[in-house]
Amino acid sequence: MSPASTRPAVARTAAAAAALLLAGALSACGASEPVETATAGTGDGEGATSYPLVVDNCGREVVVEAAPERVVSLDQGSTEILLSLGLADRLVGTASWTDPVLPELAAAEEGVPRLSDDAPSYEAVLGADPDLVTASFGRHFRQGGVVERERLEETGIGSYLSPTDCEDDLVVNGGGTRTRPLEVDALYREIRELAAVFDVPSRGEELVARLEARAEAATARIADRDVSLAFWFADTRTPYVAGGLGSAQLLATTAGAENVFADLDDDWPAVGWETVVDRDPDVLVLGDLQRDRFPGDLLADKEAFLAADPLTRTLDAVQEERYIALHGAEMNPSIRFADGLEKIADGLERLEVPS
Repeated sequence: MSPASTRPAVARTAAAAAALLLAGALSACGASEPVETATAGTGDGEGATSYPLVVDNCGREVVVEAAPERVVSLDQGSTEILLSLGLADRLVGTASWTDPVLPELAAAEEGVPRLSDDAPSYEAVLGADPDLVTASFGRHFRQGGVVERERLEETGIGSYLSPTDCEDDLVVNGGGTRTRPLEVDALYREIRELAAVFDVPSRGEELVARLEARAEAATARIADRDVSLAFWFADTRTPYVAGGLGSAQLLATTAGAENVFADLDDDWPAVGWETVVDRDPDVLVLGDLQRDRFPGDLLADKEAFLAADPLTRTLDAVQEERYIALHGAEMNPSIRFADGLEKIADGLERLEVPS
């Protein structure tokens, strides 16, 4: 491994003067979707980013000395953002997948080494020899996760955590709990910041514009609906449902629907089935997780459980099969945000939901 003094393209610093000098370059930072351009995948810079670039990232100042050449992404969401920005040639490792890659990104993703389908080991990350490690969820950067950011810094490796998992210096999936609702601007900030880091800002702007257009079109179809939803991510024994401040709640509020568990603060709290029945949602949004690691990951398992369980089968939503299926990645803050909205719009148009 090269010493830290010779290798970092990205590093953390406390240089307040540099941060003040470059803060203006980061003020418009923000999320994603594939770009259909001839340049996608080349990794060529645009010459628009001025280095060193300072990014205020979840309470840390990340200084980018030059566009990173070797990147490990610890989550599917982060990987699909980088692929969508045409940076497949910079990716030297990816991990933590819940679903197949977006079809339009499959060719680009083929050449990216899969370090693990789940969270990789620190040794696997180090073996990829990255100069930057990105993550969608702070659990990877906490003690007991993949590697703490301080340890990466000591090795001369930069790190970037999605703003969707932060409130200032509070890390949601690093032991914290949200105090305010996640906003779509955090997704857009992530796209714009990563695009700036890699000197492809126009690609970032195109991604954001396309996401905004798709979200607007989807919500226009369902704006007048009066419907209540419950989002079930996984686990048949004690289901993990969407609370009122995270990414699924963002889908619900954008769609103009009511999340029956909006009073719960955790992103995905575990509740009892009695509580689900008591709250009696009009529609169940079911996570179709292709990872198939835990009971109830797959859509078919969820549907079979709901129909067979003596308690859940009393729900009107179950008896009428008022289900909308979303991939796990569409329930997380990611470039799948627009996909999730479109599927909710399609589902509500298809289902006969009492108003």
